[in-house]
Amino acid sequence: MRRAAIYVRVSSADQNPATQLHDLRRLVQQRGLAIVHEYSDVISGAKARRPALDDMMTAARRAEFDVVLVWACDRLARSVRHFLEVLDELNRLGIEFASFRENLDTGGALGRAVVVIVSAVAELERNLIVERVKAGMRRAKLEGRPVGRRPRLIDRAAIVRDRQRGLSLTQVASAHLISRALVCKVLRQAREQAGHEGVPPQPLQVEENRPPM
Repeated sequence: MRRAAIYVRVSSADQNPATQLHDLRRLVQQRGLAIVHEYSDVISGAKARRPALDDMMTAARRAEFDVVLVWACDRLARSVRHFLEVLDELNRLGIEFASFRENLDTGGALGRAVVVIVSAVAELERNLIVERVKAGMRRAKLEGRPVGRRPRLIDRAAIVRDRQRGLSLTQVASAHLISRALVCKVLRQAREQAGHEGVPPQPLQVEENRPPM
């Protein structure tokens, strides 16, 4: 028997989700499903944060059910875009979606066609976001503005001195808030530079990630 999750939402505490639950439980019986979870949010449709919906999506990622049933599509998501994102993720997880009021079921032929359209729209949206980011970076470069992380000024001479004092690579990295790999790079460059007489160590500008403390 396939497992079903029910999601209902009402906008305020004085509203009762009993009608939604009654219709959805009857739909579950008609389809021969077994209810494993019932999720209920009491929150405005415009609110982004929905604890029960978040819990349901977490359970979906753990494959705890096979079908999600809602009373209406607008009960599930706060916007068309959000609805498309949720439906696209459920599809990628192999979970069917059914809406009582709209009679939408992704398990049927029409529903599968809707999923294809939804997935295409979601992919288009992701590509548009990537293109907007790239366009912003190109514009920043043309305007002479820095792109990405600012380079940090690394005192190479101090790093070399700390290493010569007997500190380990990890201790040097921690003292200067840099990675062990960068410490090795600085020491290697210092050794190469030492072969050129009369060239004192200079501060080195590099881009690097701070190691976790």
